Amino acid sequence: MSERPEEKPTENSTEVYAIHGAEPEVLAYAMAKYSRSALSMRESLTEISAQRAEQFLNTFYFQYGHRSIADLAHIPFAIEKLSLLAAIAVVDETRWDGQERSTRYQDFRRSGWYTPHLGTAQREAYTVAIKSLFASYDALSSHMLTALKAAIPCPESMKPESYERTLKARAFDVARYLLPMATNTSLGQIVNARTLESQVSRLLSSDFPEIREIAAKLRSAATEPAWNVQRAQLEEMAGEGNVPQEATREILEDFLKPVRSAPTLVKYAEPNEYLRTTRAELTQAAAELMNGAAIYPAPLVDLLDDDEDLEVEIATSLLYWHCHYSYRQLRGAVAALDASRRDEIIRIGSAHRGRHDELLRSFNSGHGFRFDILMDIGGFRDMHRHRRCIQLQQEYTDLHGYDEPTCPGQPTLAEAGLEAEYAAAMNAANAAYRSLRDSGEPAAAQTAQYLLPLGTRCRSMFKMDFAEALYIAELRSGSAGHFSYRKVAWEMYRAVAVRHPALASLFRIEDVHIPVDLLKR
Repeated sequence: MSERPEEKPTENSTEVYAIHGAEPEVLAYAMAKYSRSALSMRESLTEISAQRAEQFLNTFYFQYGHRSIADLAHIPFAIEKLSLLAAIAVVDETRWDGQERSTRYQDFRRSGWYTPHLGTAQREAYTVAIKSLFASYDALSSHMLTALKAAIPCPESMKPESYERTLKARAFDVARYLLPMATNTSLGQIVNARTLESQVSRLLSSDFPEIREIAAKLRSAATEPAWNVQRAQLEEMAGEGNVPQEATREILEDFLKPVRSAPTLVKYAEPNEYLRTTRAELTQAAAELMNGAAIYPAPLVDLLDDDEDLEVEIATSLLYWHCHYSYRQLRGAVAALDASRRDEIIRIGSAHRGRHDELLRSFNSGHGFRFDILMDIGGFRDMHRHRRCIQLQQEYTDLHGYDEPTCPGQPTLAEAGLEAEYAAAMNAANAAYRSLRDSGEPAAAQTAQYLLPLGTRCRSMFKMDFAEALYIAELRSGSAGHFSYRKVAWEMYRAVAVRHPALASLFRIEDVHIPVDLLKR
């Protein structure tokens, strides 16, 4: 009887390699083929054409709903000269990566501003109000820098330019409270095609014309040839007379052919009727429920109880987006409803949902830690960057007043002799906001929001687990951070520590009431 030959063990031969130069949709198709083909990535990319990728995506993405394929196509974008108001809307995605111009390290005096479509008289009043805020921003940053220099001499060990730059950043931290929401900024984002599609659809559903226009431009940028840095460099070389040999140039021209980032995956992105219709119905439901009730005073941070019924939380969260009441006050009204009326509100939130629509963000309920936060818009922009939590943001308004910049160890506005000028600038901006809001202009309630300064308070709900609460509290309480969100982080920590004392020792927290070294960043 013959013996069977001994089987040799298979050697481990894992191969890892980076990929460069493939179009995003072609790369997405190649990765999706792992589930349908034994070909390697090199083999797949070699045989796939852009046309074949488009055919595949049209079949599996749109007909069969395999939306996860779009997660594989990542696309970088630059979005420049958009208002701060629009920028907050653009980045309001739970799956978003990017950066925006910093109000700490850049002087926004030269940024310009967005002007909505207005009648002649209102346009003139709008422009006067914006110019006044920028003049106040300029004066406040300059005078606060002078006050900081008077209070904090330059150490011998510090270079004068570093000293100047550091204190300028501190002065900008104060002055940013006066920047209007109309101020132009710029941002870069790298998102996958699925996030881009939902982003475009959401932005197309906005009440703001500027935001709808940005959405259309995002869709066009994804479907039209992208700007190619290598082609730009080649054209610059040609302009300088430094042209490669003809054969080499032909190869480069072929290699640098125009590339469309996501011509298939985003081309059908349209306004989301689910969002638009539901928003109107929930706004009406919130108004009917509260019936003009006064808004109760609320703390900077309110950690909500964790023992309420899930149905009450969902109904309250649905209405929270569409009014200006605190979550606690709104929840009291919802909890007082009978079950049938409460369930009707929940049904409004899902009644118009289409086949491929995700549920509204308000349905992301059941988190252990829910913080109702009332802080300045500038500080909210920083907190808004946290993605491992659910955020519900209310519309901007003057109803909650405004904050005054205060930082332990730093001259206050009163000490710097700037308190009256700051209050006058804020009050003038609020008066201009109310005048435009009540002017009868089309969409005046939206348009007037561009006049609100970043120091205006806004209300937002943050839902998260314990790990994220600890992370935000630790990160945002750091002495190098802006004093606005440092206070919020501290109050988040204190609220958790009171409710769960055994967990308090886990926080590596910095007491925000201790004066900081203003020359340390």
